[in-house]
Amino acid sequence: MTQDSSPIQQDGTRPSRAKTALQTVKSVLPKALVGPSEHRNPGTALKPEWFDTIQVNLSAIERRAATMGTRRSVKKNYQAAWLVKAITCIDLTTLAGDDTPGRVHRLAMKARRPLRDDLVEALGLGDAPPKVGAVCVYPTMVAPAVKALRGSGIPVASVATGFPAGLTPLPQRLAEIRYAVEEGAGEIDIVITRAHVLLGEWQALYDEVAAMREACGPAHLKAILGTGDLKTLRNVYKASMVAMQAGADFIKTSTGKEDVNATMPVSLTMIRALRDYGDLTGERVGFKPAGGLKTAKDALNWLTLMKEELGHPWLQPDLFRIGASSMLADIERQLEHHVTGQYASAAHHAMA
Repeated sequence: MTQDSSPIQQDGTRPSRAKTALQTVKSVLPKALVGPSEHRNPGTALKPEWFDTIQVNLSAIERRAATMGTRRSVKKNYQAAWLVKAITCIDLTTLAGDDTPGRVHRLAMKARRPLRDDLVEALGLGDAPPKVGAVCVYPTMVAPAVKALRGSGIPVASVATGFPAGLTPLPQRLAEIRYAVEEGAGEIDIVITRAHVLLGEWQALYDEVAAMREACGPAHLKAILGTGDLKTLRNVYKASMVAMQAGADFIKTSTGKEDVNATMPVSLTMIRALRDYGDLTGERVGFKPAGGLKTAKDALNWLTLMKEELGHPWLQPDLFRIGASSMLADIERQLEHHVTGQYASAAHHAMA
């Protein structure tokens, strides 16, 4: 039997798990992790010399990536605090062929209050309940999402540019961006032409992303590289660097539709690229893993990666997002266990 380590009160009794959570989870959320800020990447001219001769040590990357889920861990109240932080970085997403305004409305309501009220109070967050980083939908669903989220401060992100393949003609892809922005999207998740990377056509890739950035206007541009299609980590690094030079505000791993989506080695390679870009330009670019991230453990692993490689600024939703639809339910389930000591059925926590 595990010994109860909660503190003894003055009357000789121990507080309930809920009261312990109330007293401690909020207190261990570092101030540096609270509150997003606006940021844009102005880009640079295309500079192939920054990436042409790059070499990626695959075995070293894989060894480093393997430590994320083994050597590093956070427990108890600190784990709960990190899971609350993860919620604020989630792009809650629905990208299904049968999406309707009603489904988007339900998702938006979950985005506003991702945790049940009783859990929010038990965690001591009643004065500032957490909400997700954004809601991500198709362009035709942007207007219903904007309406449902009005007054919440949660931005609407829209995939565009012929998602997920990105193989429609460029004028149509740019028109789709402009349509989504006109409908109210504050963030645009574009997909690059993977063939430009596979053929080493860096000027073509740069021009494409730069045109998309211009079409976004005030909306932030998140460049999806489709890393499962890029074959090598060298290609991943080079595509990351070109997208950032062209003005991408975020680089994102995947559409979620490839055979291989977000992996730790790919994420580490992209993070090293944006760190190098920051060293060369002084600019901060965001990162978004997407596709295949489903559990609270996944959230903790990627938060650990961001903190260790880049530091606290990249634990803010303006520089880190997690593309997910099912992860939130598992996070809520883990937080309920933290508060009550019991696991609820996954069906007990509504997705939307």
